[in-house]
Amino acid sequence: MAKSIAIDGPAGAGKSTIAKKVAKELGFIYVDTGAMYRAMALFLIRNGISADESEKISSTCQSAEISIGRIGGEQVVYLGDENVNGLIRTEEVGNMASASSVNGDVRKKLVALQQKMAKTTDVVMDGRDIGTVVLPDANLKIYLTASSAVRAKRRYDELTAKGETCDLEAIEKDIIERDYRDMHRENSPLMQADDAVLVDSSDMSIDEVAERILELYRER
Repeated sequence: MAKSIAIDGPAGAGKSTIAKKVAKELGFIYVDTGAMYRAMALFLIRNGISADESEKISSTCQSAEISIGRIGGEQVVYLGDENVNGLIRTEEVGNMASASSVNGDVRKKLVALQQKMAKTTDVVMDGRDIGTVVLPDANLKIYLTASSAVRAKRRYDELTAKGETCDLEAIEKDIIERDYRDMHRENSPLMQADDAVLVDSSDMSIDEVAERILELYRER
């Protein structure tokens, strides 16, 4: 029986970093749901569909086969049998992913593919609705959060390290607004599953958070 860990939480809580670390430690596959949406976008572009053709997006997305595997410790995104890692990070694909990801049929299709993977492969998945919608029967559910001030400071440090000029207050304001949108959206809003363990990373290092989740998993 395949095992799964679901990690949900607001933007900037460190979900992806932690999920990758936990997956590597356990030898599980880290499922990058964002990369799956990009692979779907590539599939739609190849089928000659534009971002504003919602009906065509709805019908065409049904025939996409997208999965995630690992080669030499690196995550690989497959569209059918093709490794599309090198093709899904372009601006064109990013714009299409942004437009198509709000389509309810695209969302349903990808959730079904994610659930199919979790039935046969040990996975760590992170997002906004993994524990509540995608993997309601996950072996361990984590709701990973941190204060908006801490999340803003992390983002600020990340951007300034890249040489970008930014405003800490504006970043925190954006984070608070995004939290509100994520928690109040119509489809699969961000919420803590009833059986999820709350982990507040405000005063914890990445290693400490990963270790806490690994401890919780081993206890199960």
